[in-house]
Amino acid sequence: MTVTKKDILKIYWRACRNHKPSLFLAVLGVVSGAVVWIIYPIYYKELFDLLAQSESPDTLYPQLMHIFFTLLSVSILAWTLHRIADFGNNVFQTSVKADLKEHAFSALLHHSYAFFANSFAGALVRRVHRLSSDGFEVFADRMLWTLLPLAVQLAGIAIVLSLNLPVFAVAFIVWFVIFAAVQTSLSIWKMRYDKIRAERDTESTAILSDALANHTTIQLFARKKYEFKKFREINQSLRSMMLFTWNLSAIIDAVQFILFMVIEFVVLYLALGAWRDGSITIGTFVLVQSYMIQIFGRLWDFGRAVRSIFTSFADAKEMVEIMLKPVDVTDTPGAKTLHVMHGEIVFDRVSFSYQKTRRVLNAFSGTIRAGERVALVGHSGAGKSTIVKLLLRLHDLESGKILIDGQHIQKVTQDSLRASVAFVPQEPLLFHRTLMENIRYGRPDATDDGVVRASRLAHCDEFIHDLPERYDTLVGERGIKLSGGERQRIAIARAILKNAPILVLDEATSSLDSESEMMIQDALAALMKNKTTIAIAHRLSTIKQMDRILVIDEGKLIEEGAHEELIKKRGSLYGKLWKLQSGGFLA
Repeated sequence: MTVTKKDILKIYWRACRNHKPSLFLAVLGVVSGAVVWIIYPIYYKELFDLLAQSESPDTLYPQLMHIFFTLLSVSILAWTLHRIADFGNNVFQTSVKADLKEHAFSALLHHSYAFFANSFAGALVRRVHRLSSDGFEVFADRMLWTLLPLAVQLAGIAIVLSLNLPVFAVAFIVWFVIFAAVQTSLSIWKMRYDKIRAERDTESTAILSDALANHTTIQLFARKKYEFKKFREINQSLRSMMLFTWNLSAIIDAVQFILFMVIEFVVLYLALGAWRDGSITIGTFVLVQSYMIQIFGRLWDFGRAVRSIFTSFADAKEMVEIMLKPVDVTDTPGAKTLHVMHGEIVFDRVSFSYQKTRRVLNAFSGTIRAGERVALVGHSGAGKSTIVKLLLRLHDLESGKILIDGQHIQKVTQDSLRASVAFVPQEPLLFHRTLMENIRYGRPDATDDGVVRASRLAHCDEFIHDLPERYDTLVGERGIKLSGGERQRIAIARAILKNAPILVLDEATSSLDSESEMMIQDALAALMKNKTTIAIAHRLSTIKQMDRILVIDEGKLIEEGAHEELIKKRGSLYGKLWKLQSGGFLA
């Protein structure tokens, strides 16, 4: 989808509108301060006009001191207003940046499994950061501290000059219109390259994050040179685009300086001519030059401010695209809460393809009775994991329906659906938090004693007690400090604690040694009691005691029955798979 600057501004305003008091305070301070600085040169004009008079110093001194104290008061007032703007802006920007990050994080969390499967985590993190810091912070700073006071001062100076020197006012206004048009046009032209630079920056971050997350694989396959070369290529591409955009900025600055020279010498020429003719005083001459110096300082920042704003839009664009991107899997209007009384699951002619190109399930039908323990068996790619993902609504069906106790899962809320299912994946990933937090994730309101009981049932209390900090031990990113078997036992403990009416096991004992597996099988037997259970298994020895085995091939249910029944069936695919096993695994 195409994201416009209007879309970005809407996202900004949605976050800003909750902080109007601090925004008002910041704007009030900036505008008032700008007005004060317009008044400042007027008193300097009076001061120099008095100094140019031929009267005695003693006669002029009281008037000069009056102007002196007036200027001092104006300076103190300007300082006070600037501090008000500072503190108002501090509250405003920090609050809005926090809100933008929360909105972006919430938007990411609502996206589907497929979205994350096609995205780099590191790149997403970078986009969130760029939205709030490189995007909004730059935009707000430039609008508040550069463009807003510039607009006030331009209006004020134009009014003062038009009252005293109409010709100067007209020349200045015409020049500014040309200046603003040139700067804005050049900045818009540069923005297209800023977008490319932002995209390459995201790609660089994604490659870096991907490589660091898989550093062990890189070392084991001796691929450090390859990964460095890959990163260097995109990094050098980013460097080239940064150099190009910076050179464009330098060119724009050069054009801006030429325009400054033009107005400076035009105004100076007109002022000298007017002074020679006696139409302006020395004070008026000082007034004009003071305004020129003041406005040049603002206008020098104007070009950079405009370019920064357009650059900030380019930085925010990628995250806004995600925030506005339609979510693949959503709750239907009026979705109800799923109530699982028995746990019967019905797959009614379910079809599904990945990216509309690879058909995985083709009119798959089957019923899992309440409290029944069922295993899904078949070759890799047969559709076993897809069945589970569809049950959990990680993807939506192409056709057909899935019912739980007669309730269509696409007509209930996703949260209530997933709250009713405990899932133990083949490769459990843990948060970089304590063991207590990771296990309690299954039921946030569980007590510490409840967590410990679940850990004992999953036989992970044993290794936890050997750790120096026990349940307060941090497990590292993705649980890297634990072995594969320990992570799997933590996942089982989490499922035990959740105690959901439906249980899904995806090779839940695949990372365990034989001794640990025997202990876990006892825990799983207790966990499965009175629950509808679906187990995906490649190691067929782990499912012999299941009530029923469903054999999946090319997305269809082709056989079903108990273990003994299936191995005796002539020409059974399950029987062939059983015979092909070596050491409990598919050969």
